[in-house]
Amino acid sequence: MNCKQFNSISLEEVLLSLGHLPTKQSEKEAWYLNPFANESQASFKINKNLNYWYLFSEGIGGTNTDFMKKYLNASVNEVLLWAEDQNLSSFQKQNIPDQKFENPSKNYEILDVNEIRHPALFEYLRERKVGNQTQFLNEIHYRMKDKKYFGIGFKNDSNGYEIRNKYSKICLGKKDVSTIKNGSESLRVFEGFFDFLSFKSVDDFLEKEPADYLILNSVSMIHNIKNSLGNYENIELYFDNDQAGNRAVEMIKNENKNAEDCRILYSNFKDLNDWIIHKNPSPERQVKQRRR
Repeated sequence: MNCKQFNSISLEEVLLSLGHLPTKQSEKEAWYLNPFANESQASFKINKNLNYWYLFSEGIGGTNTDFMKKYLNASVNEVLLWAEDQNLSSFQKQNIPDQKFENPSKNYEILDVNEIRHPALFEYLRERKVGNQTQFLNEIHYRMKDKKYFGIGFKNDSNGYEIRNKYSKICLGKKDVSTIKNGSESLRVFEGFFDFLSFKSVDDFLEKEPADYLILNSVSMIHNIKNSLGNYENIELYFDNDQAGNRAVEMIKNENKNAEDCRILYSNFKDLNDWIIHKNPSPERQVKQRRR
């Protein structure tokens, strides 16, 4: 990754990866408490259109690289090494330069949408222990920068697709949440769709009642779901075990007294999919044993 690529990533997502959530935001800007020091009033602003930040309390600002240099007290090279290790969802790993979190239509073309057929994608799903959940997925072939790619596609509510394979983690189209309605008074909220698929692969074993599902597709979408939670009697939260997940759970629980943090199920693991992979290598076998 170089500076141009890192600076093209949404600074909101970078802050979320560090556990910082905005105190208020609009379509054009987001305000945060000072990430570098303790303060009671937000003085750190992000211009979303420019993806630039400015800290009014210190009179400084700049790009993602400038922010992380100060945050980590590190050199540019150290910042870029840090960024490469973060697996930020808005960085395209298929050697495509300047890939944005949301891709303008001129940058890509979807060539084919079909059921999962490619052996490499089946193998990837098996490695993630969700090979029995292909009914929620598509195989997407697309062109970008005059090159052709393919991956697993999970559709969102704006008809965009979260695309995943061993080498790629991007969104084609508008970034949005995904909702699955079953007419239930209970809602389960997941940070990513692999966590949702992991839950579905063992929900018989967990003996859970049917529910509606809401998949954020990025914890940065949490502010988009406030109006979606009020109509449910029960809300179960399945976020990552990290700072961003902690803050997201805290934010939802503060506004919804009927929300339950369900991460105790996988408290010693990064997320629900990590638990499925390492703790439950064969969920189907556990389900069969439970039914005996």
